[in-house]
Amino acid sequence: MRPQPDPVAPDPVGPGQESVWRYPRPAIAERSDRHIRIVHAGITVAETRAAVRTIETSHPPSWYIPPDAIAPGVLRRSTRRSFCEWKGEARYWHIEVGGATFADVAWSYPNPTPAFAMLRDHLAFYAGPFDLCTVDGERVRPQPGGFYGGWITSDLAGPFKGIPGSMGW
Repeated sequence: MRPQPDPVAPDPVGPGQESVWRYPRPAIAERSDRHIRIVHAGITVAETRAAVRTIETSHPPSWYIPPDAIAPGVLRRSTRRSFCEWKGEARYWHIEVGGATFADVAWSYPNPTPAFAMLRDHLAFYAGPFDLCTVDGERVRPQPGGFYGGWITSDLAGPFKGIPGSMGW
């Protein structure tokens, strides 16, 4: 029997980059002291050096921000929920900032699985709706496809799940 080719060829890894194809599956969570910042309409929505990032094969990291690093009064609970086979049930949040309301743009795990206990009550945000989301001062690009919430920075090599044709990755 001949071996099957990989469904996708990882991009070359440049100096100072990490390949998302070397990230583990199942996903893991790890603490980070990188500077995470979200700004909209001149208002800092969230800022921290105490985030937790989740990494998973083929995905850019999602950044989970502790609740005390989120601007007071911007969160509104949503009725939307989803389920992750590794993290458990997610609860979604609307963000009200600068006269705008963004529906279901953040999510949290109030009762995560034991392997993801460090995510409890931290919130992750889709980058796309906001004026500026940064990691260590670098503007991020949202993970393609609109479903996943990863943040792409220049220190990552892809390709990234979410692009056309990646459903089966």
